[in-house]
Amino acid sequence: MEQSNQSTPARFILLGLSNVPPLQFICFFVFFLIYTITVLGNILLITVVTMTPSLHTPMYFFLSNLSVIDITFSCTIVPKILVNTLSTDKSISFVECAIQMYIHLVLGATESILLAAMAYDRFVAICRPLHYKAIMNYRFCACLVAISWGVGFMNSLILVLPTLKLPFCRSNHINHFFCEIPPLLQIACMDIRLNEALLYISAGTIVMCLFFFILTSYIHIINTILKIHSLTESYKVFSTCASHLTVVILYYGTIMFIYLRPYSTY
Repeated sequence: MEQSNQSTPARFILLGLSNVPPLQFICFFVFFLIYTITVLGNILLITVVTMTPSLHTPMYFFLSNLSVIDITFSCTIVPKILVNTLSTDKSISFVECAIQMYIHLVLGATESILLAAMAYDRFVAICRPLHYKAIMNYRFCACLVAISWGVGFMNSLILVLPTLKLPFCRSNHINHFFCEIPPLLQIACMDIRLNEALLYISAGTIVMCLFFFILTSYIHIINTILKIHSLTESYKVFSTCASHLTVVILYYGTIMFIYLRPYSTY
């Protein structure tokens, strides 16, 4: 009996977005539309960048990597959401759950570092324009991308392995629409303080450090822009950063709200 109470279920049940049939159809349509636009839009961006020599620049190199992340992220999570939204069987196997959790954490950390690399690219382009080509050469950009993916893989491994070793005996129902660490910690029947500490350390070292790095970069960028006497030129320079800055605020704001608070309130 004690052994069965400490067992891990072979399959989990994803509670999903809604149990109301009309809302399920709405959710399915909205997610399918966003999924289609995301995949096709990112494939188009990668194709255009690859086939256009004038776009072979550091910024578009980073954007192409972000597009790969977006496509992989969507293909890892959304198809299962679409199936579970309309299906009566909302289960996911332990292996599927582990793979989904690992991949989305890899992509999340990699995207965080790439956004910081893009901020540095804007900093060099605006604050050190004469040294831009020398600093942001292909080898340096490739190293930044390789480091981003390497840190993503290692970070995910450190977070996922201890989570998978937990026994989930409270329930096999995950209060989410995909497999993620916080909902899994809620159904674990062991002390999860180590797992929470690892998650806080990960969020603190990766998310917060990168966020402050981006913030520092933009302080220097804004300071440089304010020294430009022409209002038209100032607006033109800042417009090259506006979309990136918007993405950073939305992305890091969401991550901090989700991962840097107690899981009892999740």
